[in-house]
Amino acid sequence: MSELGEKREQFTRNLYLLLGKMYEKGYRPRFDIEHCKHMKNSLHYQGLAKDVLLFDSNNIYLSKTEDHKEFGEYWESLGGTWGGRFSDGNHYSIAYGGYK
Repeated sequence: MSELGEKREQFTRNLYLLLGKMYEKGYRPRFDIEHCKHMKNSLHYQGLAKDVLLFDSNNIYLSKTEDHKEFGEYWESLGGTWGGRFSDGNHYSIAYGGYK
């Protein structure tokens, strides 16, 4: 398997764990529709990043970076890069090719 393939597999596994933790805590995560709004070399185009919209149990959208902090730190413990470290709190990725 290629390095990119291995990274995609790791990302998919970790995303599954992250979403499970969000649901376990009573949140309702969703994915954004990501049409052409990322930088040219974004990891989103490599299948190594995802923006997760976080809603609470009352279906209220939690848009602040702080709302993702617990999950961002968990994501980092899995070896990922959390966008909350650079003002993009709902961004979860795995570094590849010099990009986060």
